[in-house]
Amino acid sequence: MSVSLALVPVFGLIVLGYLLRRMGFPGDSFWPQAEKFTYFLLFPAMLIYKLTNAERGGVELGDITIIVIMFLLTVSTLLVVMQLILKWPGAVFTSIYQGGIRFNSYVGLAAISELFGDAYLPSAAVAMAIMIPLINLLCILAFSIWGEREIKGLSGIFKAVATNPLIVACVVGITFNMLGVRFYAVIDGMIKPLSQLALPMGLMAVGAGLNLKALRGASTSFAVSSVIKLLVFPLVSLAILRLLGADEVTSTVVILLSCLPTASSSYILARQLGGDADLMATIVSGQTLLAIATIPLMVVWII
Repeated sequence: MSVSLALVPVFGLIVLGYLLRRMGFPGDSFWPQAEKFTYFLLFPAMLIYKLTNAERGGVELGDITIIVIMFLLTVSTLLVVMQLILKWPGAVFTSIYQGGIRFNSYVGLAAISELFGDAYLPSAAVAMAIMIPLINLLCILAFSIWGEREIKGLSGIFKAVATNPLIVACVVGITFNMLGVRFYAVIDGMIKPLSQLALPMGLMAVGAGLNLKALRGASTSFAVSSVIKLLVFPLVSLAILRLLGADEVTSTVVILLSCLPTASSSYILARQLGGDADLMATIVSGQTLLAIATIPLMVVWII
């Protein structure tokens, strides 16, 4: 119950963002810009600030890297085997695949912050910095095989991954921490309030992006993707963590990240690379709503 109560503010802000968007406040053009503002400024500011000032030690980089690679490849293999058996149309499978392995970093960092404060943030940031490029690489590979559109300009896509503001912020923050950098009072006074805005704005932007009308077209494909992401993925992670004997911090962070719903960026990639965008919208919105129940359930059960 305490876990559920701790996560109430996280999902409460998502619901608030949805309601504000439905009310047309402060305007339909505001929310896409708010998400962009959060992604490129607020979240990087938060990661740089928190990681720069984090206590050193406790981050098992080697263990996290091995675990992330193992659980992503395991779930990817499971999804590909299911595709070989069930033979979904290619575009449909790319959306199922994205829904099965992508994660919403806004929800993840907010959940970790509410449950554990800043103590687990360095491990979470390191895991994210490894997961984001690897997931994008795997998704692009899936689109190249099953997508309905020829992928051109791959160098531009990989450049976008390499310059991802969250990855860059993690690298900058960890580097500053290792070098013992501390912000001057003026800089600290600017970046700290920006970092404090990141999670509430990011969560409200997630809620504003929900498309409940898309759920009317919910199908078996949506159900499969959601079961894989919200239930199977955490169990796979748990098995790998126990196999490798990971420490408590690493285990907790990995389980929480593996419980997350898929990211809204999945929809953009589906449109750009020939996936089933309508199905992707259903998966994003449906998983976000389901996660309100599944994240507390899985955390209490597994951790």
